[in-house]
Amino acid sequence: MQPPPDEARRDPAEDTQWSRPECQAWTGTLLLGTCLLYCARVSMPVCTVSMSQDFGWNKKEAGIVLSSFFWGYCLTQIVGGHLGDRVGGEKVILLSASAWGLITAATPLLAHLGSAHLVFMTFSRILTGLLQGVYFPALTSLLSQKVRESERAFTYSTVGAGSQFGTLVTGAVGSLLLDWYGWQSVFYLSGGLTLLWVCYVYRYLLSEQDLFLALGILAQGLPMAKKPRVPWRQLFRKPSVWAAIFSQLSAACSFFILLSWLPTFFKETFPSSKGWVFNVVPWLVAIPASLFSGFLSDHLISQGYRTIAVRKFMQVMGLGLSSVFALCLGHTSSFCKSVFFASASIGLQTFNHRCGQHSGGLGSAGVVGVGLGGYLIETTGSWTSVFNLVAAISSLGLCAFLMFGKAQRVDLSPGREDL
Repeated sequence: MQPPPDEARRDPAEDTQWSRPECQAWTGTLLLGTCLLYCARVSMPVCTVSMSQDFGWNKKEAGIVLSSFFWGYCLTQIVGGHLGDRVGGEKVILLSASAWGLITAATPLLAHLGSAHLVFMTFSRILTGLLQGVYFPALTSLLSQKVRESERAFTYSTVGAGSQFGTLVTGAVGSLLLDWYGWQSVFYLSGGLTLLWVCYVYRYLLSEQDLFLALGILAQGLPMAKKPRVPWRQLFRKPSVWAAIFSQLSAACSFFILLSWLPTFFKETFPSSKGWVFNVVPWLVAIPASLFSGFLSDHLISQGYRTIAVRKFMQVMGLGLSSVFALCLGHTSSFCKSVFFASASIGLQTFNHRCGQHSGGLGSAGVVGVGLGGYLIETTGSWTSVFNLVAAISSLGLCAFLMFGKAQRVDLSPGREDL
């Protein structure tokens, strides 16, 4: 008996995709997971001032701890994508979340293991970065396999919004806990909630058999799939490739500097200010700004504007105008103006997200930028130098993209060289 024509034409990949109720359940769960990922990531910047006071860290030492997260983060991006393809992105996410949640919750205990507080904190942040580095590549692998192509972009953008919500939650709740119960409570909360999320996913969305199968595959070692050869030498001869790389590195570096150092800047410059204000308002602005930037980009392209013109405009906003507000931060003594300038700079930087994707190399920008920021504060004694650094890096990235950036695919064949 022959199968019906519809079944004969059916793509086998569709059999493994989520049904609509499953997709909705996983989208909400992964949105919460991304939120908790950023709760754990931002806990250290929020607590840096209090920890520096307790352990006697100067700005260089605080910069080492803050930047150490990115030392680990930039090393596991490719591994995360490969593991996601091999054993399933949801299993990689669950296993890594259980580990980073445990390390985050145990951070206060690790800090008091001995007198070498700086060493233990640096090590714990490197481990956290290593474990969180697999998240977004595994997430991309998971959604590409389980979500219908027509719904994939919306699902990914919805899940990705958890990064801003996570920063907002830690900024609001974490600041209150910091004032009421000390910096230890922030790590207990973010790590504990992550472990509760892991338990929920394990109990309701994953089977025990699948998880043990994934652990068995990992224990045996992963055979590396043979990938097509990429002509890197020819690719890196293209000015447009370097322009895209440099602009995204500049955007990431500027963002990571502000993300890591703004809580310390406000706490030291305005000691009587409330943490839940300066740790919350910029991210309240960033969420609608990110949504608006996506709408604006799509709208301009649909109206007939050239894609390259739209992308350069978005970079002017995300790298150019945001750096102007960052410069203003170093030249005001008003708390209200500082919150406004910080919010405007962070909000405008979300315009860069429409021109690039998550990339492993961007984590290395955090290592350099955040560490250099701590060095400048310590040696110059002025926060103006940090915001000047942000403006300089952003301006260089913007100039590179305006001069050499392209919107088309860089085709390596001789017949389509000029795109």
